[in-house]
Amino acid sequence: MKDTFAPLARLFEDLANAQTLEQLLGIAVAVALALLAGRAARAASAHRAAPSVPWQSVLLQGLVALAAAFSALPLLLLANALYAGLGLPTAVLDTAFDLAVAFLLVRAGVFLIARLLGPLSWLQGWESRLASLVWLVIALQLVGWYTAIETALEAIDLVPGKTHFSLWSLLKSFVVVTGFVLVSGLIARAVERRVMKLDGVAASTRLGISKFSHFSLISLGALLGVSAAGLDLTTLTLLTGAIGIGLGFGLQAIASNFVSGFVLLLDKSIKPGDVISFTGLTGTNTENFGWVQELRGRCVVVRDRDGVDTLVPNQNLITSTVINWSYSDRKVRLKLPVRISYRDDPEIALQLLLGAVEGNRRVLPDPAPVTRLIQFGDNGMDLELRFWIADPQNGVNNVRSDVNRRIWRLFRDRGITIPVAQHEVRMLGREPAA
Repeated sequence: MKDTFAPLARLFEDLANAQTLEQLLGIAVAVALALLAGRAARAASAHRAAPSVPWQSVLLQGLVALAAAFSALPLLLLANALYAGLGLPTAVLDTAFDLAVAFLLVRAGVFLIARLLGPLSWLQGWESRLASLVWLVIALQLVGWYTAIETALEAIDLVPGKTHFSLWSLLKSFVVVTGFVLVSGLIARAVERRVMKLDGVAASTRLGISKFSHFSLISLGALLGVSAAGLDLTTLTLLTGAIGIGLGFGLQAIASNFVSGFVLLLDKSIKPGDVISFTGLTGTNTENFGWVQELRGRCVVVRDRDGVDTLVPNQNLITSTVINWSYSDRKVRLKLPVRISYRDDPEIALQLLLGAVEGNRRVLPDPAPVTRLIQFGDNGMDLELRFWIADPQNGVNNVRSDVNRRIWRLFRDRGITIPVAQHEVRMLGREPAA
């Protein structure tokens, strides 16, 4: 054990040396100036318009992310030259330069992997943390502390018993599994881009294939990572069993939405671009009317007429009634009820209703519009105009409004009355006594 912590003992001895402290001071000044340069680069980028070309935008983001590391290299070289010119030792400065080069390479590699995985990848928000973690492992190896820390962590047994499972084994397994998952994510991303470019395959089918391949490759990468790490899961049977039960209850809704998403992709009942409305009523009711923007693993993104995106869980679309206006045909028939007075001629009113849709570009001539006398009500005769449109994604109520306004003008010009419900009250006096 004494030999294990020998590098750490030498570290404290070196820190007590004045020459080492002088080099550490130079390193601190160089790092501080590099951090200031990185902050200045981020500030300058924030006030500058983003390039319109995608690769230029990625290049600018990379330069901003690596500005601090780039700045540290010449500053450390300058400090090394100054110390050497003064006849001072530069061993610590040389090590610091190697660490700066390692950090630059690691940060650039993580940045490229994050951009290859796409903007929705989990790595986007963990770039700095992951790069720092990988660099820390490399730094420990460069300064010679790796073996000492490995031995110390190996001595910590997490699962007491016959099988030895140390803290070091856990950390190593985590790193290996993460590496395999990242590689699997890159492969899945490449497969997804390739599949989405297949114009001969339906959009919903391409989306289903890409989602399924992404999930399968990530799962395969995690299993391969566990196998490559040499992790014996039998030692964690009790722990994983308890965690599995908890996750089973906690992730029940998520699993249901995920499976429902695959069902939607396979049966093609709802596809990107479809016009749907959420209501328990049949017919052309426009309550909760919107367009399907995209199908995700957990939810469907629906955009309404106000431009607001609603995230609808996939399970709701499976278990609830949903009107798909463009499921088999985008043609939709609209009905406009109209009531006229008994003093008016219904034949003239029916002809005026047909004239109300003439010249409207969104009303289809085939099937042709029709009018019907539905019933004789208490306050008047109930008529109905029925016509078809082929573009419900451009709105339904706006067509109704245009036709209703035309009906009002035609009825007013021809003297057709739209009656108002009225009630007649008769006051009867008391009959005289016999």
